[in-house]
Amino acid sequence: MTSMTTPLATTVAGLAFRNPVLLAAGTAAFGREIDEVINLDRIGGLVTKAVSVAPRDGNAAPRATDAGPGMLNAIGLANPGVAGVRATELPWLATHRGDLRVLVNVVGKRIEEFAEVVAGLDDSAAIDGYEINVSCPNTEQGGLEFGADPVALASVVRGVRATTRKPIAVKLSPSLADIGAAARIAVDAGADVISVINTMPGLVVDVASRRPVLGFGSGGVSGPGLRAIGVLAVRKVRLAVAVPIIGIGGVVTAEDALQYLIAGASLVAVGTAALADPRQPERIVRGLEAWCASERVDAIGSLVGTLEWPS
Repeated sequence: MTSMTTPLATTVAGLAFRNPVLLAAGTAAFGREIDEVINLDRIGGLVTKAVSVAPRDGNAAPRATDAGPGMLNAIGLANPGVAGVRATELPWLATHRGDLRVLVNVVGKRIEEFAEVVAGLDDSAAIDGYEINVSCPNTEQGGLEFGADPVALASVVRGVRATTRKPIAVKLSPSLADIGAAARIAVDAGADVISVINTMPGLVVDVASRRPVLGFGSGGVSGPGLRAIGVLAVRKVRLAVAVPIIGIGGVVTAEDALQYLIAGASLVAVGTAALADPRQPERIVRGLEAWCASERVDAIGSLVGTLEWPS
């Protein structure tokens, strides 16, 4: 176990993080795949890839492609399902995570499935909390995102809240008409944390074949181009609710992370940058350490929400 008494140490929803840098959902699967590439002892936490009730094969290949300053992906939430995660992934995490905080990303096709996933995993000591991905389409409501339907959003969060005492983060889409209102609904239903943002819908076309590059067609845009959208979303959510926020989207450098913190996030998650260079999350941590030393900041949490808005 490592000391948490450093300028980067922060506590969110009762969980102590050694620093505010997380690996975003889908970046590192369940940790085993990147254990010898990314030093898990240097980052604050890991959000696992999505977990659904039953195994999912995901979308047809190709699943990812370059999208200029970023990436377009349509993985299709491929995962081994609750039983597979319990059997193969959680035992490894329980013995290898050390002080690393672990949040499980949870998905479902129906309202009830989110709570079913949590119920199937909640007794594991390897799990500190959950990130509920309400950007999924609700198959019972014609494919409308759970997060875009106030009734469905509240029902999903209430169901998960009734199933676990561990912290719940609710991940919202940047395409929502009023992301602050969605955050309030989630918090009123029992969310402890809000995660913003997910990817933006996008399309890359192969001009030679006049077909989409991805096997699924469209996908989600991530990377540096998403950062300004994510920082604004954090600002909007910060004005709407008082719970902690995880800022996601385009974090490549320590300065990017600082933008999110100043706008109101308590934690930041790195996704595309870690896929491009697995050492980048460690560089972000070192950059934050250097910045705190040069600016004589004793606690990084003191920066959260200090944005001065033009009058």
